[in-house]
Amino acid sequence: MYADVIECRHWQPLGEGHVQCRVCPHKCRIPDGGRGICFVRRNVGGRLCLAFGHRVSSLALDPVEKKPLYHYLPGTATLSIGGTGCNLSCRFCQNAPISKPGRDPDLQEPLSAESLVRLAQKHRAPSVSFTYNEPIVALEYVVECARACRAAGLRTIAVTNGYICGEARDEFFDSVDAANVDLKAFTDDFYRQLCGARLAPVLDTLQYIRKRTRTWLEVTTLLIPGENDAPTEIEEMTRWAVGALGPDTPWHFSAFYPMYRMTDRPPTPPETLYRARDIAHRNGLRYVYVGNISDGEGHSTFCRSCGALLLERGRMSLRSCRLRRDGTCPSCGTRCPGVFTLAGSPLG
Repeated sequence: MYADVIECRHWQPLGEGHVQCRVCPHKCRIPDGGRGICFVRRNVGGRLCLAFGHRVSSLALDPVEKKPLYHYLPGTATLSIGGTGCNLSCRFCQNAPISKPGRDPDLQEPLSAESLVRLAQKHRAPSVSFTYNEPIVALEYVVECARACRAAGLRTIAVTNGYICGEARDEFFDSVDAANVDLKAFTDDFYRQLCGARLAPVLDTLQYIRKRTRTWLEVTTLLIPGENDAPTEIEEMTRWAVGALGPDTPWHFSAFYPMYRMTDRPPTPPETLYRARDIAHRNGLRYVYVGNISDGEGHSTFCRSCGALLLERGRMSLRSCRLRRDGTCPSCGTRCPGVFTLAGSPLG
């Protein structure tokens, strides 16, 4: 049926040729020849398979700050790789052609885990990022690549919606070294109406990463005018974040721009991002950033104790790093949380 498939894990047969995927909370029940919500996990002859296997849609060398990750190997490049498909149905999707394709896309030639490692090494990228579309839906390929990267001394990053559960979640986050998770809103209504999902599993994933893994965690929230930008919602979300994830969790509030099925909404005013940042700071989050706008202060990292500038950034890149090689402030010695060195070498 497909020229390149990988047999999936985390599924069960249901009889009469049907299967049930158990990677994410949708737990799609799929007839023979059918596919899950994610588009790529398909029933091929009574077995769940990942369509397109090792084929990718996107490959680029990015600054790690673009993911965004601000406290993980700052100032370095990451080899970014994307596939196709997504298990959410966000009306504001920024990568709809690959996340929600209407038909089987024309993809690049297969890229094996070993080839990916060699490509990262060729470009001297210390990390590989699974991004652009949702990496969870290609769990088997991502895990295969992540393990090969780790064996070669490369770090791996997942840019993900966090909509995953059970043993699949254990396997996925055990394989990656860092993650930026989109917390799209703090109401279940938003997730149901605009994303075709639920809020609770994402909150579960965030707490799972923080409490049960060694994966470095940062969080992004895209603020959409009139949908998830109310001060009361930001108050509730950031109070939860401090209690459930800790005050040192870096948080990125990003501006929305009209696209896909939400072209009737205006872009997010910068003032909305600044207000959210102020609320988050007031509620105890120590490292809060603004994104998708140009704001030097809003992109930079300051010492939580003395206020000294530690990491100065442009919109998507590091301009200067003043941290000591042990990650402490040169003015007062307070440690900045994060992963700032690789193999003992200073970064930035």
